[in-house]
Amino acid sequence: MTASIPATETELNAPRVGARGWWALIVLMLPVLLVSVDNTVLSFALPEIAIALSPSGTEQLWIIDVYPLVLAGLLVTMGTLGDRFGRRRMLLIGATGFAAVSALAAFAPTAGLLIAARALLGFFGAMLMPSTLSLLRSIFRNRDQRRFAIAVWASAFSAGSALGPIVGGFLLEHFSWGSVFLIAVPVLIPLLIAAPLLVPESRDPHPGRIDPISILLSMATMIPVVYAIKSLAVDGPTFAAGAWALLGALMGTLFVRRQLRAEIPMLDMQLFRRGSFSGAILVNLLSVVALVGFLYFVSQHVQLVLGLSPMQAGLALVPGMAAMIVAGLTVVPISRRVPSHIVVPSALVFSVVGYLLVAFSTQDHGVLPLILAFVVLGIGIGAAETISNELILSSAPAEKAGAASAVSETAYELGAVLGTAVLGGLITAFYRGALVIPEGIPAGAAEAARETLAGAYTEAHQLPAELGDALWSAAASAFGSGVTVTSLIGAGLVIVAGVIAAVTLRTSRTR
Repeated sequence: MTASIPATETELNAPRVGARGWWALIVLMLPVLLVSVDNTVLSFALPEIAIALSPSGTEQLWIIDVYPLVLAGLLVTMGTLGDRFGRRRMLLIGATGFAAVSALAAFAPTAGLLIAARALLGFFGAMLMPSTLSLLRSIFRNRDQRRFAIAVWASAFSAGSALGPIVGGFLLEHFSWGSVFLIAVPVLIPLLIAAPLLVPESRDPHPGRIDPISILLSMATMIPVVYAIKSLAVDGPTFAAGAWALLGALMGTLFVRRQLRAEIPMLDMQLFRRGSFSGAILVNLLSVVALVGFLYFVSQHVQLVLGLSPMQAGLALVPGMAAMIVAGLTVVPISRRVPSHIVVPSALVFSVVGYLLVAFSTQDHGVLPLILAFVVLGIGIGAAETISNELILSSAPAEKAGAASAVSETAYELGAVLGTAVLGGLITAFYRGALVIPEGIPAGAAEAARETLAGAYTEAHQLPAELGDALWSAAASAFGSGVTVTSLIGAGLVIVAGVIAAVTLRTSRTR
C-alpha cells in the first residue's frame, strides 16, 4: 500500500513513553471531560436560568449560541498560537481563564453578564481542546502508543457527553443553576497543579511571524458560517442565513488565498491535499453530525413520548456511550493490522444499522430498542473517530500539531452545529408536515403544537383530558414518523462518510 506520510516508519520505531507519559495523559483528560460535560449540561439549567434572570427570547438564544460562535471562530487561531508560543502554556492560560470565568458565570446577576461570561468561556475554551490533542502528538511519538492515547482522549470526550445529563440532573436537584458552571473549578485546579510537573512543553521550533490579517480572516470565516447554520436551525432558510453563509464563504476564500501565498502560512493548506488528512476531517465531521443529530431527536423521544425524566434519559444513553468508549479502545489493535480504508467503513456499518434500528422501532414506544440502537451506533462512531483523529495528527508535521488539532476540533464543532441544524431541522419539518390537529383544539394551542413537540406536550396537558389526549396522540405519531424519515437520512450520511473513508484513506498507513 502506498504511503503519503514519510514519517510513518520513524514514528513506529520511536521510543515508547513510560509511566510519566501515561500520567500526563490522565492530566490532559481533565479539560476534555470538562468541555464535553459542558456541551450537554447547560441545556438542563436553562429553565432555572430563565426563572432567575428573566432573559428575553433573544438573550436566551445568545446564552446558548455565543459560546460555540466564539469557540469555533478562535480554534484555528489558538491552535496556531500554541504551536508558536507553547502548547502547554496555552493549555494553562486557557484552564486558568476558564476556571475563573466559570466562577463568575455561576453568580451572574443578569442575562447580559451571563452572555458576556459565556463569550469569555468560548475564548478560553478555544485554547483547551487543540492543546490537549497536539500535546498528545508530542508526548506519544510512537504511533502505536499515540493511537491508544487518542482512543483514550476520544473516550474521555464520549464519557463526558454521557455524564453531562446525569451531572446536570443531580446538580439541579440539589443546587442552583450556577452549580453547572462551578464544576469547572474543581476539575481544572488539579490540571493547573499537575500539568507543569507531568506535561512537557512543546512548540514549533521555527514559527513564522504572527499574521493578524490571517487571524481576523479565520475568525471572519468561522463565526458567520456557524451563525448561519444556527440561524437556519432556528428560523429555516432566510435571507439573513444566506447572507451570513455567503460572507463566511467569501472570507474563507480570502483566508485560503492568503495562506497559499504566505511563505510560512498560519495554516498549511497543502495538508488538505493529503487524502488521509482531508478524508479523516470529513469522516469526523459527518460522524459528529450523525451522533449529535441522533441525540437531538432521540432525547426528545425518550423524555416527551416515552415519559422518562431527564436523569432517566441520561442513564438510558449511558450504554451507548460505554459502547463508544469500548469500540474506540478495541479498534486500536485492529488498526495495526487492517488498513484504515477498510477499518473505518467497516466500523461505520454499525452506525448505519443503529440508525435503521431507530427508523423501524420508534413506533413501538419502547426504550430498549432505542438503547440498543444507540449502542450499535456508538460502536461505529467510537471506532471511526479514534482512527480519523489519529490520522489527522499523523498526517501533519509534529511542529504543526496545534493547527492540525484545531482543524479537527473545528470539524467537531461544525459537526455538532450541523447535527442540530440539519437533522434537527429535518425532523421538525417532517413533524410539522405530518401533524394533523384534531378538531376542537383552540387556535393558540394548535399553533404551539405545530411549532415543536414540546409545545404540543405542554398544550396537551393544559387542555381537557379528551382533547389533550387526542392532540398528544397526533403529535407523538407525527414525531415518530419524522424520526423514521430522519433516521433513514442519518443512515445515508453515515454511508457517505464510509464511502469517503474507503476512497480517501487508501493513502494512509496503519503500520
